Amino acid sequence: MPPAFTHQFNSDLFKGSTTVNTGLFINGKFVDSVDGATLDVYDPSTGKVITKVAAGSAKDVDLAVQAAKTAFKNSWGLKVPGQERCRLLSKLADLIEKNVDELSALEALDAGKPFLQAKTMDMVSVIGSIRYFAGWADKNSGKTIETTEAKFAYTRHEPIGVCGLIVPWNFPLMLASWKIGPALATGNTIVLKPAEVTPLTALRLAELVAEAGIPAGVFNVVPGVGSVAGQALTEHKDVGKVSFTGSTLIGRKIMETAAKTNLKRITLELGGKSAGIIFDDADLEQAIKWAAGGIFVHSGQVCAASSRIFVQEGIYDKFVEIFKGAAQSFKRGDNFDASVNQGPLVSQTQLERVLAYIESGKQEGAKLEVGGARTGSAGYFVEPTIFTNVKPEMKIVREEIFGPVAVIVKFKTEEEVIELANDTVYGLSSSIFTQNLNCALRVAHSLEAGSAYINQASIPDFAVAFGGVKQSGFGKDLGEYALESYTQVKAVHINLGLKL
Repeated sequence: MPPAFTHQFNSDLFKGSTTVNTGLFINGKFVDSVDGATLDVYDPSTGKVITKVAAGSAKDVDLAVQAAKTAFKNSWGLKVPGQERCRLLSKLADLIEKNVDELSALEALDAGKPFLQAKTMDMVSVIGSIRYFAGWADKNSGKTIETTEAKFAYTRHEPIGVCGLIVPWNFPLMLASWKIGPALATGNTIVLKPAEVTPLTALRLAELVAEAGIPAGVFNVVPGVGSVAGQALTEHKDVGKVSFTGSTLIGRKIMETAAKTNLKRITLELGGKSAGIIFDDADLEQAIKWAAGGIFVHSGQVCAASSRIFVQEGIYDKFVEIFKGAAQSFKRGDNFDASVNQGPLVSQTQLERVLAYIESGKQEGAKLEVGGARTGSAGYFVEPTIFTNVKPEMKIVREEIFGPVAVIVKFKTEEEVIELANDTVYGLSSSIFTQNLNCALRVAHSLEAGSAYINQASIPDFAVAFGGVKQSGFGKDLGEYALESYTQVKAVHINLGLKL
């Protein structure tokens, strides 16, 4: 039996302990990895190792896939009615809600986000998503199609089979739930590969899945290095679908691997360099609050973060001055302090990456308005950082930084800002601030992005499709559209009178 990790929390926000099994979860049981390999798990707030978890290899992935394949055939898939899948998923949502403080605390410890943000943002989405897709489990039906009086035809929406779900470290449980919900609701089985640096909530979720009564093998968790466990999952010929959220670079590799193996279906939610557009007539106070949250929450480690902020010339100077103050108001520190609203970056690697981008901005001639430095010697904290006087060719303008770094660009006209905002290889999200509804809709419809938010930052809703265009990927998480990613359509033709 693999060892368990126990941690005692003693903050005012959460007093209690959590115990997480550190093995791989395969076929309803926690097991050691075949070769005994492990991964260190760090607390990003301190930079210290808090535990080790089993690291899956290709052999472990194969065991998990075979368990999922067997469960799909014998105890899930088309053998379990949608009403029963609905009941089990609803029970899982109830269990997550019952343990919400513990899961929030684990996410704060492992991913480095403030406890209150984990509870009020991440876990609200997790619970809502699972419940939302539970409701779809018995409603995702096909169509009866009229052809001629001599023929009856209909379509069925059938599950694909074994789905490999690969999720990143910025919203570990939330993004997993966006995939788990529709995958299980439509009758698929799962091998979940959490990010190697944030595996704890996925492992704790596995225990809740078992407690909910979901049959063994339907849900499996294999932590591991992406180039090993993730690669094995995308290569496996018994995996019919891979849903990946992460970098564009890895998304390309997954797409290539799918083509070279069994042409498995893929959904890719990739990088972003989203635009936040503030017009002269915007409610300035609200626009600044939303814009600051849109880039500095979770230290900018958000794929849909509005890292490029375009401000119309009439309010540009005022916006910059007030926005600087908003950036400096973010408080870093203990994630279990209710007043803290900016956590650390997730790892030493990410810290070095973000600081290198900040340095490149300085070297290329951008004006550093505020921030730009690491704070403290423990943990991976970086100040909210703002650059102005930027040029389109600068790295900080073109590349995804994934840190608390914003660039502010002045614009004159609606036509100009649309062109500027679309001048990127990415197309995940966008936000528009104006009191002119006609302008807001014109711009929203003109932007090359999968989502457009008017007078708010990019905050997805579990009932509304979310996904990108261009090099931000394809396919949808969330909403009814997500069901299409986990089903295949079969057409059935019945001859009622045609004779040869």
